[in-house]
Parts: sequence; structure tokens; C-alpha cells
Amino acid sequence: MSPEKQREIASKGGRAAHEKGTAHEWTTDEARSAGRKGGQVSRGGRGRLIVPEQPSGTAATDAAQMAQPTANRAE
Repeated sequence: MSPEKQREIASKGGRAAHEKGTAHEWTTDEARSAGRKGGQVSRGGRGRLIVPEQPSGTAATDAAQMAQPTANRAE
């Protein structure tokens, strides 16, 4: 299914849920908390992406090393 078609279907579902009164509506505090949690998970609260370590020689390790600043790469 194309992304456009998928988005159209999801949009219709969201509108229907709001009309029915069963859709979740975020409070300011809920949204702030969710954003903080997501930021800490993806960036560890330190402003940079945490890349899980992989066994040496894998494509994931090579990609992780390329994502690091040049000064920190193991050459």
C-alpha cells in the first residue's frame, strides 16, 4: 500500500475517533513528559544519538563508526 493511501486511511480513522469522542487528546503535561522520555531514550539526555554496540566486523558496526565524529573513530 502506498504511503499516501495509508495516511488517508489513518486520517479517516482519526477523524472518526474524534467525532465519536474516543480519541485521546494530549494535555500539555502529557505531551511534555512524552517528549522528554523520547529524547532521553534516543539521545540519552546528552544531545547525541546512542548507537548500541555490535559485534566487530558487522555492517551495523561500520555504520555506527561512520556516525561518530572523526576525532572519535577507531582507525
